[in-house]
Amino acid sequence: MYTILVVDDEPLICKGLCSLLAASGIDIQTIHMAHNGYEALDYLRAEDIDLLVTDIQMGTMNGIELMQQAKMIKPWIETIIISAHETFQYAQMALRLGAKDYLIKPLNGDQFLDSVRNVLLKMRKPEPAGQDELIAGLREHFYMAEPLPQSVDWLNRLVADPRGTIELAGKLEAKHGIRLAGPYFSMLRIKLNWDGGPGDSKRKLVSGDGKLLQYAALNITNELLNEQRSHTAFYCSDQEIGVILQWNEEQYEEAGADRVNELDMIGRSLNFNIHKFLGISSMVGISQIMKGIEYLNVLNEQSNKALQLSGQHPDHFVFYYGDFNWSLYPKQPSEEELSAQTSMIVDKAKTYIHERYAQKGLTLHEVAHNNHVSPNYLSYLFKKETGINLWEYVIKLRMEESRRLLLQTDLRRYEISERVGYESPEHFSKIFKKYFGISPSELKK
Repeated sequence: MYTILVVDDEPLICKGLCSLLAASGIDIQTIHMAHNGYEALDYLRAEDIDLLVTDIQMGTMNGIELMQQAKMIKPWIETIIISAHETFQYAQMALRLGAKDYLIKPLNGDQFLDSVRNVLLKMRKPEPAGQDELIAGLREHFYMAEPLPQSVDWLNRLVADPRGTIELAGKLEAKHGIRLAGPYFSMLRIKLNWDGGPGDSKRKLVSGDGKLLQYAALNITNELLNEQRSHTAFYCSDQEIGVILQWNEEQYEEAGADRVNELDMIGRSLNFNIHKFLGISSMVGISQIMKGIEYLNVLNEQSNKALQLSGQHPDHFVFYYGDFNWSLYPKQPSEEELSAQTSMIVDKAKTYIHERYAQKGLTLHEVAHNNHVSPNYLSYLFKKETGINLWEYVIKLRMEESRRLLLQTDLRRYEISERVGYESPEHFSKIFKKYFGISPSELKK
């Protein structure tokens, strides 16, 4: 069963869409409704949303911005955009971010429900099969040609040694159609773990089955990245896949793009989908971005170093090189040094949150940016160190302050809502009641 979030600043449209969904017969567990982007973000942070249906033009946060924030929180969330304007620029941006449909108002009810059904149908997956059934299925269905051994060898030489880079890149394009024009590059390494990881049972594979799983993971990687990003994926070792990402000048300078968040979303999507379809865990190491193909060896070293952090954080799966201050440690950092840096990052995040928790539109991305780490890594460290996730901490501060204001001042509900960072008194009341079990007016009495 699925959970859907409908977002529109016109209450009648919002209610109408929710009513259509409720009466559709689609296998829906819960339908949430929000009237602006900030309300929607609270649902996205607190609930397990499968499908986001959002209007594109809504007050202070439009649907594109909401979609970007949603993808940071859950990169695998599916989205349908609705709009009163058939604007090519909006449609292009929405599709680039992975929107599954772009519907024009006034909406046709049947068309809307067909779109929802199509999206949910593609999300549906069978109950997890046993390892034997999975391997048998892979043997039966995977017929695509593997990468040519020579191109794999050349790609590994290309990322390992800066000498002869231009010559090798030319050969790859001439003989195998692999074009590495850049000029901006990043490198990902995906380490597959079919011996069992957190949440996985130990499994024994017969000869050749590991290669089959690696082959399937390579195809999942290509399928996920093919539509939206220029990339080259290849085998690095028996249990690793390398991915070279590239951007041309226009793509890299695209307005509003945050490349660290983009890399983080790619890494988390790859990890999620490999586990979803193959039932195996993986770890992803992500390099920074550099200009010039001659730096591929540096990016390769960075992605390898990022993977080293998995030794200290075995319950985390995506690591960005820039999340750790490697320049402070000429050798592999000790457990004590890692712990000290974790505490410093979390303490700095707490200080920032305490100063700004009442700010409307505060986001995890903003807190992470101030800390010079990726949002995903900050979120992981914060929960590991404090026992609660970062947004629960923000809500705790907001609720404690709102209770104090209710009991010690004569401020009205809308004034308190404004002071603790909520867009509307109704949304504030909903969060307050969920947190304390009673409404603001009941507490006041």
